Amino acid sequence: MQLTETVEVTGHVMDSGVLARILDDVREYGGDYRIARIDLGRQHDDESYVRMEITADDDERLQRILMRIQIHGANMADPGDARITPAPADGVFPPDFYSTTNLATEVRLSGHWLPVQNPEMDCGLVVENGTVRTIPVSDVPAGVDIVCGATGVRVTLPEVAAAGDSFGFMSSAVSSEKPQALLVRQIAAQMRDIKAAGRKVLWVGGPAIVHTGAAPAMVALVEAGYVDVLFAGNALATHDIESALFGTSLGVDLAKGSGVPHGHEHHIRAINTIRGCGSIAAAVEQGVLTGGVMHAMVRAGKPFVLVGSVRDDGPLPDVYTDVIEGQRAMRAGLAGVGFAIMVATMLHSIATGNILPAAIPLVCVDINPATVTKLADRGSAQAVGIVTDIGLFLEQLVRELVPDYTPPA
Repeated sequence: MQLTETVEVTGHVMDSGVLARILDDVREYGGDYRIARIDLGRQHDDESYVRMEITADDDERLQRILMRIQIHGANMADPGDARITPAPADGVFPPDFYSTTNLATEVRLSGHWLPVQNPEMDCGLVVENGTVRTIPVSDVPAGVDIVCGATGVRVTLPEVAAAGDSFGFMSSAVSSEKPQALLVRQIAAQMRDIKAAGRKVLWVGGPAIVHTGAAPAMVALVEAGYVDVLFAGNALATHDIESALFGTSLGVDLAKGSGVPHGHEHHIRAINTIRGCGSIAAAVEQGVLTGGVMHAMVRAGKPFVLVGSVRDDGPLPDVYTDVIEGQRAMRAGLAGVGFAIMVATMLHSIATGNILPAAIPLVCVDINPATVTKLADRGSAQAVGIVTDIGLFLEQLVRELVPDYTPPA
């Protein structure tokens, strides 16, 4: 005996390939489908409507299919109310918990739709005090109410930008042959708009910002107010501080581009100096750290979250060595963020993309096309990719945003 549920999809389902992906997912997850109605838009800007029946051999398989195709905006025609089950233990969801996307999501309780706070992929949905929010499995306490199955849940896809718009959601094409000057101008315009709207700009940075000699440009962006929050690892902060203290990055003289005697020691000596001060902020207050990106962040009163890895030297005292605590700090740092830019860091870019709502525009800049592709493949479909040298990109961006910027001699 097969179970059937009817779903509806509205939008640019044909030209965007959404319908094909839905049908592929239904079959991949062991179900079947029957298209009951399809209304195709006549004009390029017209939306289409599809109504289809999804069938599966058992309820568990059907619910998995329904949750999966919601990624593409397929919602149940008759969703009913959400089904709630208590978490059986600390750090454990009920077996049939609803696995979230990063899309705008609503949950129906007692006939009323409630928006999900902080949409984030790969979490559960906890219901408490008349609100619904995402919660990672590591943080769930026993006994809290968790949404289970796809019943009573609906998602909304971000709009696809019209031709000519600066950035388009769900348009993650990656190419090194795009007109970079135009893209940089569009990013600068987007940042100005976000700041004018009172929202924050989040940067996710890797050590190549320092290695390429682009730290002064980054400092100018911090001082001009275009870096509100910074996510990074131990490496960016370490080599930035190494540069400020010794004039090198990874032991290479940034002014001459050549190694210096004992330069390989500079990064660990930089870490040791900061550890002796107690923190990066303390090193600034004590006059030990007088330049660089981290110095600028402290002086501007802007928050940063440094999350480490098993390969880190030191690390700096500000680095989260417990990755779960680091995740929590990153989530807390997203409040008020309206735009995210990720520069030269694959792991931190993907980690940040995993906790960002799809509604937040996201730009990823890297010399390696695989970084942007992997970010999009892991769920951050709103990512716009720019494949270029990081130093050149930051120099161009700072000239757009800080017209009086003068690079160091």
